[in-house]
Amino acid sequence: MPETELPVAQIAQLLGISEAALRALMNRRDTPSSDATRVGLTVAEAARRIGIGRTKLYEYVSSGEMPSVKIGRLRRIPAEAVNDFLTRRTDAADYTTAA
Repeated sequence: MPETELPVAQIAQLLGISEAALRALMNRRDTPSSDATRVGLTVAEAARRIGIGRTKLYEYVSSGEMPSVKIGRLRRIPAEAVNDFLTRRTDAADYTTAA
């Protein structure tokens, strides 16, 4: 699927900000903290990838449904665990829908 260019000027106008300010925000989101090659994600990063809140993801971590590791005081979720989690949830949803 080809990536299309966003109409940044139109979006900026709708948001009521300058195009330069919107472009600055867009560039700032591409910081190393959003590095796709990272293997250990923070809870917030993993939650953002899934599209859920941190609190909900902490519930999944506490229940053991989402694996995580403790490194010192930090909690990290293996990046591949996010995909595995979604696959398990999708398979369960398909089974529930088919029944």
